[in-house]
Amino acid sequence: MSHTTSSPKVNVPLADFLDKIVLSAGKVFAWAYVVLMAVIIVQVVLRYGFNHGLVVLEELQWHLYAVGVMFGISYAQVTNSHIRVDLFHARLSRRAQHLWEIFGILFLMFPFIYVVFDSSLPFVYDSWRINESSASPTGLPYRWIIKSVIPLSFGLLFLAGLSRLMRDVVGLIKGE
Repeated sequence: MSHTTSSPKVNVPLADFLDKIVLSAGKVFAWAYVVLMAVIIVQVVLRYGFNHGLVVLEELQWHLYAVGVMFGISYAQVTNSHIRVDLFHARLSRRAQHLWEIFGILFLMFPFIYVVFDSSLPFVYDSWRINESSASPTGLPYRWIIKSVIPLSFGLLFLAGLSRLMRDVVGLIKGE
């Protein structure tokens, strides 16, 4: 998998290892979209072909989409395929780009990850504790599984951010 960064990727073995974890997880969770498409097709056929949609399939669609998006964020961070404003970034010197990236990771990304991760733990714990399920009698059981995606995916996003931070610090030090 090639990275789409605007500059050469700085070689940092620990960052490479973290990237492999994130990329591997991303490739696994990307299959959620394949399953999602199949579930949507089945639901459409049932609803419009047989006039009988299933709540469980509708909820499964939401869950599969959430899994793909939540774990896809860290994949996008590692591959630098996320949406960003490069108009100003591209005009900066390499040193200024590294400093800007480091600032963004330390003062924007990591605090955001911490707030979401920390806030999600009691939310997930309560769901596990009561063995939460769908409010619909015919909906999905084990709602705690999908809620557990929040801290897990933000933990993976932290690894992606840490990898990026290491690369930018090394790039700043080496002048790359």
